[in-house]
Amino acid sequence: MKLLLINPNISDSVSDLIRSEAERSAAPGTEIEVLTAPFGVAYIETRFESLLGAYAAAQLAGEHHRRFDAVVVAAFGDPGLGALREVLPIPVTGLTEAALASAHLLGHRISIIAISQRIQAWYREVVEACGFGPRLASIRALDRPLSSIGAVQDEHAQALKALAERAVDEDGADVIVLAGAPLAGLARSLRGQLPVPVVDGVSSAVRHAETLVALQAGRAQHGSFAPPPAKPHRGLPSAIESLLRRD
Repeated sequence: MKLLLINPNISDSVSDLIRSEAERSAAPGTEIEVLTAPFGVAYIETRFESLLGAYAAAQLAGEHHRRFDAVVVAAFGDPGLGALREVLPIPVTGLTEAALASAHLLGHRISIIAISQRIQAWYREVVEACGFGPRLASIRALDRPLSSIGAVQDEHAQALKALAERAVDEDGADVIVLAGAPLAGLARSLRGQLPVPVVDGVSSAVRHAETLVALQAGRAQHGSFAPPPAKPHRGLPSAIESLLRRD
């Protein structure tokens, strides 16, 4: 089995974190490849930045998906996930929906620990779109400058742990989700240090992608995730055109 993980931001250091956690989480025999967006921002925390990340993810998916059995949008917030599900002939999932699916099996009230205050409103919208709004106990986030996006969990591990503890004690969280690719692998470090289960988006997405491939459920030909109808277009990169042509 071959999985393609697409980092929709331009930070190679984050891609390294994604790759490391994905390889640790994958089943024996699963091959992992991580690609970094060729354009965009260092890390995504707003709706507009998500739009840029979604377009970058679509371009990479169009260029490379034929070599893989499934695709993972490897950013919390899942930029472009629903759109890619319309056009890709293979399963696609993202860190948010996979983490929420895992958390759903571990408890009822879910709290998300994030890396910035600005990111919270967008994350809340994504959680609600996934149908987990009523289950969301809280979103708690760091409120300090980030000197290096690839070193967030090293530099702020204790602050992130403290946020998780407050989510449990003050918000009634049954499960903690560590949000974002920059926190990939932190759940392993915190294992046994918090009184509730802790979920990592990258490991969840890898395992859920493997399951989707194994299920062989088929591709939507009707309904809201059917491929887009053919129509005139212009000015699109060849990789995006190929997705519209259903190549």
